[in-house]
This record gives sequence, C-alpha cells and structure tokens, in this order.
Amino acid sequence: MPVTSAPLDLDTWAAAIRAGNRGALARAITLVESAREDHAALAHRLVQALLPDTGRAHRIGITGAPGVGKSTLIDTLGTHLTQQGRKVAVLAVDPSSTLTGGSILGDKTRMTRLANDPNAFVRPSPSAGTLGGVAARSRETMLLCEAAGYDVVIVETVGIGQSETAVAGMTDVFLVLLMPGAGDELQGLKKGVIELSDLIAVNKADGDNVKRADAGAADYRAALHILAPRSAQWTPQVLTVSGLTGVGIPKLWTALERHRDIMAASGADAERRRGQQVQWLWDLLEARLRATMRTHPALKQRLPEIEADVAAGRLSPMLAIEEISKRLDL
Repeated sequence: MPVTSAPLDLDTWAAAIRAGNRGALARAITLVESAREDHAALAHRLVQALLPDTGRAHRIGITGAPGVGKSTLIDTLGTHLTQQGRKVAVLAVDPSSTLTGGSILGDKTRMTRLANDPNAFVRPSPSAGTLGGVAARSRETMLLCEAAGYDVVIVETVGIGQSETAVAGMTDVFLVLLMPGAGDELQGLKKGVIELSDLIAVNKADGDNVKRADAGAADYRAALHILAPRSAQWTPQVLTVSGLTGVGIPKLWTALERHRDIMAASGADAERRRGQQVQWLWDLLEARLRATMRTHPALKQRLPEIEADVAAGRLSPMLAIEEISKRLDL
C-alpha cells in the first residue's frame, strides 16, 4: 500500500505500530525510505514519537561474502528464535539496481520460513547507492521494528565495500560468517572485518565439510590471537554451524546471549549505543551538508566545473575545497 494511503494522524499511526500492526509498520518503513521531502518530514516526526518505545531489542549485525549462506543461516536462526516465543525482524540490505535504485535480491524468497512466520518480519531494503551498500535509513527502520515489539533485530549486509563498518556501527553484536576451510581464505580475509567481529561462525559445517569447518575454525581462532579485540570485556569466539541442517544454531544463540549479558553487566553495551547515536547524528549531518552544497545557489552552477577540473588534474582537491569554502563563506 502506498505511503499516501497511510493515516496522517501520527498518534493513530504510532499506536498501530506499537500494537504490532504489520501493515502500519511496512508503510512507515516505506515512508522512511522515501526520497520526498514531505515524506522525510513526516517520517522524522513519526520516529520521534516512537523513540520512547525503542532501545530494548537485541540488535545483531551479520555479514559474509556472497555465497557464504547468510540468508539460510538467518532463516534457520530466526525460526529457532520464533519457536522460543521471540519476535524477529530481519533487515536485509540489498545492493541496488544502478538503473532503478530498487532491490535486486529477493530476500523473502531466500528466507522462506521467516517470510511466512507470523512472529517474524523480513524487509529487503535497497541500498540506494549509500556507502558500502547499507540502506540509507536502516537505523530508522530498526527503531520502527523495535517500537512494533520485535525483540531481536537482525541486520544483514551484502558483505561488500564498507558495509561491514556501517552495520557494526548500528548493532550490539557483529557476527562474521565464513566458509569452511582456511588456508588461502584466511590469507585473503580482510583484517578490518575480523577486528570488528564479536563472533565468527564457520558456516556449512555439514556432510563432507565438517572436518574442513573444524580445521578452519581452529585457524581463525589462532588468527584472532594477534588482533586486538573490539571490546575489553569480550574475547571474540569462533563457532561452527550449519544453516542448512541447524547444527550449532542453539550454541550460536547462546553465545550471542552471553555476549549481551556480559556487555550489559559491564555497561559497555550502553556506552556502545551512546557512541552509535552520536555517530548517527554526524552521518546525517554530513549527508545533509553534502546535499545542501550541491544545491546551494552559490555553488550549483560552478560545482560541476570544479569537479571536472579536479577530475582532469587542472585543479587540486585542496584548492577546490578552498574555493568551495569561500563561495559558502565558511
């Protein structure tokens, strides 16, 4: 249903979301993702109204290279949680079509059990060209899901570019999913991603892959010893799992809960979230300033010429910034 058909009474709309109305939640997310200025203003008011109802969910970020089995694992983990009576929201951040800006992956077809589970909500979000493929409004969407009563929110990243950093910066715990076997895979692993991880899970530990998964997990544990942990309160763990068969999924959830308990007891989780809120502020401010500069009357005509001169090597970026600053009277 289009955004315009949603009730404009914010109190009624917010109440419907708090009551767990899936239609109201879906329309609110569409509103948040809209590029229209009037929609953005309404979305900001709606999120503000729901802010007191947020912050209680377990926010889990999951990344991994394409083909590692993220969607299968999330489908199995999410089903395990809903069977325990939990409500699970999955925000699957898709790469966007360069022509249409829409999602090109069908997450609801890749997470068939969760898509049909009344206690789960799966939402594919187009990245809309944002850094690393992270949806422009993932944080707001996460808050809406929390307000709707989802006590576990999983944010899946496509595992490319800087998306891992962005997702780690908006969740409580960051899980890196890896393939069985180490060797060349271990050597090619991005050090930055491992440094961000709170947990590493070697997926597809089933059938003939079990021995390779165990060997890979041992190598990853050894590699972690030479890296500084993300938090002083928690030493990253390495587990083997199978999203296909469900082997290791209960143990994975136990580790995720233990991480949350330890971080909560030390106060590190609250500190992490406060830092994330401030980072969110700066991210939004920088995005707003970029948009403002591109449409500013003092720059609108000249900016394409400055960009062309920089691209051609006729103007250094430093002098370009000086000119831009002078035109904006900064």
